[in-house]
Amino acid sequence: MRYAKSADGARIAYQVRGAGEPLLLLAGQGNTHHWWDGVIDDFDTAHRTITLDYRGTGESDRPDEPYSTEGFARDAIAVLDDLGVERAHVYGTSMGGRVAQWLAARRPDRVRALVLGCTSPGGPYAADRGDDVRRSLARPAPEGLRALLDLMYTPAWLATHTGPYHTLGDPTMTPKDRLRHLIASERHDAWDALPGIQAPTLVVHGDDDLLNPTANAALLAERVPGARLCLIPGARHAYFEEFRSVAGPLVLDFLREHERA
Repeated sequence: MRYAKSADGARIAYQVRGAGEPLLLLAGQGNTHHWWDGVIDDFDTAHRTITLDYRGTGESDRPDEPYSTEGFARDAIAVLDDLGVERAHVYGTSMGGRVAQWLAARRPDRVRALVLGCTSPGGPYAADRGDDVRRSLARPAPEGLRALLDLMYTPAWLATHTGPYHTLGDPTMTPKDRLRHLIASERHDAWDALPGIQAPTLVVHGDDDLLNPTANAALLAERVPGARLCLIPGARHAYFEEFRSVAGPLVLDFLREHERA
C-alpha cells in the first residue's frame, strides 16, 4: 500500500501493479480498489495499473467534510504526482467515470486516452434512473442488497456466481461517508465541461443498465468531441465484470490505438 497527499493534506491510499504505459482505474461510488479485483489481471499484463481508495473508503483518510467528484479527481492527480506519472490512460466506471470526466476536462495534460464506463454527465440533462429503481434500492437489507445485485448482474450470472461480489461497496465505510459519496455522485454535473475534453474517448455501457440508464452513454458520446460509443448487448451496470471477455479486449484495443508513439 502506498499513500499520496492531496492538496488539503488528506492521505490517499493507492496501489500499483504490472508494467507498461500507466492506466488509472477509477471505481464506482462507495468502493475501494477492490471494485477492479475481478478484471484487473486483464489490464496489468499490458499496463502499469494504478488504483486508489477514494477518501472515505479503504485505507484512505476520512476527513469530516463534504466530498465531490471534482475533489476525487484532484485526489487522483495527487496519486499521479506521487508516482511521477505525467500522463496516464484513464478508465472510470460508474462514479469513477464522473471523476474521470473532471480529470480529463480540468487537466487535459495528464490524460492520454479516456474510457467512460456505465456513467453519466450528471446535471439536468442526464437520464435519471426510474422511481421504481430508487424505491428498490431504498429497501432495508436483504431486499435492498438483492435489488442492487439484480441491477449489477443478469440472472444468468447470479445463478452461477455466488460471490464474493466486488461492486457492492466498501463494508468498512461509515454511514456518514456513504452519504457523502452518494451526495458527491448525485451532485455531479460536468455538462458544461465535457466539450473541453481533448483526450480520445471511448464510452462503454451495457444496453440493459437501469442503475445508470443507458441513454446517458449517447449523451456523453455526443457531448465529448470525437467520442466513440459502444453498447454491450444484454449487459447491466457491472458490464466490465460479467461481460469481461467482451469489455476487456474492447478497452485494451482502444488504449492500444493511443499508445505513446
